[in-house]
Amino acid sequence: MKKLLIAALALASMPLLAEDTVHDFKVKNIKGEDIDLSGYKGKVLLIVNVASKCGATPQYDPLQSVHAKYADKGLVVMGFPANNFGGQEPGSDSEIAEFCTSSYSVEFPMFSKVSVKGDDKAPLFSYLTSAQNPDKQGDIGWNFEKFLIGKDGKLIRRFATRTQPDDAEVIAAIEKALAE
Repeated sequence: MKKLLIAALALASMPLLAEDTVHDFKVKNIKGEDIDLSGYKGKVLLIVNVASKCGATPQYDPLQSVHAKYADKGLVVMGFPANNFGGQEPGSDSEIAEFCTSSYSVEFPMFSKVSVKGDDKAPLFSYLTSAQNPDKQGDIGWNFEKFLIGKDGKLIRRFATRTQPDDAEVIAAIEKALAE
């Protein structure tokens, strides 16, 4: 009976341990194709919840600049459109892709629109907002929050909307992660 109880407890806890890193998630790109984030093992990721009609939308420019500067060194900027804040991402995936390309010449990977807070929060963002370190926890407050992920797939740092992607603090954290 004791062994059965231990086995049941082990099985019950497995879903809680299923996603230990970003590499454990599958998402859809902006074309609707399934993407396994394990394909990004060994890369540093900057995951950003984005929106097309937000006061912070001009951050697409420095996001693209950072991506262009560090892509060859192993950085991947990833944009995840979300409509959680003031309806500022109302378009379809194809409309969002067109906007990003025509308005900001975005070349970094863009993903299908997701929810980043609330009951329908995407699993990836549930993971990102519940990381173990207290300064990384909590709901996303607005569009263009940035999550820096190490080569091992673990959350290193979270940057608020007001912190520009090319801010010295962000660049220093990216360069440190790339050097590790």
